Amino acid sequence: MVTLDSNNYACLASMDQYLGDQAPHTVNALGNPEILSKKSLALFCSNKCPGKIIIQTYDFVRELRDLGATIISGFHSAIERECCAILLRGSQPIIYCPARSVDGMTLKPEFKKPLDEGRLLILSPFHKKHRRISADLADRRNHFVAALAAAVVVPYAAPGSKTEKFCSELRAWNKGVYTFSDSSPELP
Repeated sequence: MVTLDSNNYACLASMDQYLGDQAPHTVNALGNPEILSKKSLALFCSNKCPGKIIIQTYDFVRELRDLGATIISGFHSAIERECCAILLRGSQPIIYCPARSVDGMTLKPEFKKPLDEGRLLILSPFHKKHRRISADLADRRNHFVAALAAAVVVPYAAPGSKTEKFCSELRAWNKGVYTFSDSSPELP
């Protein structure tokens, strides 16, 4: 594990504009921190999602993988976890942000090869005391991920869900937030 700070990584320094005094000035990382020099696309999706959107999402993620796009996500919902599995089969960079500290974290076996290849960065704004995932940490993680990304894609935000509320917050950031044209709600 290494600690990265905003003095050495411009993308961390620029998070203040989105997160204000909640912006972390240091983050803990496992893997290749040079991945932070690439523009990334954040991925979020509600757990409850129409089948058509699930298929579109998986196809979209395969295309992004094949294009070599850098994806950042907490890969927490079932759909996001499957997207992670699709991305891990590629050769493009991935930034995985758990909603807990990376200190003492048990790595998933499927992370070993991408870590060894230098194409996976596990990044957390949380420190040693945050060893368990909570709803609050997941919310803070999602804001961190969105602030770090160049743009955000949300294939589906279920009506009334935390994801829909989160999308409303992201609209105020004036950052590109995208969805599929036939999913609901429509985002700019």
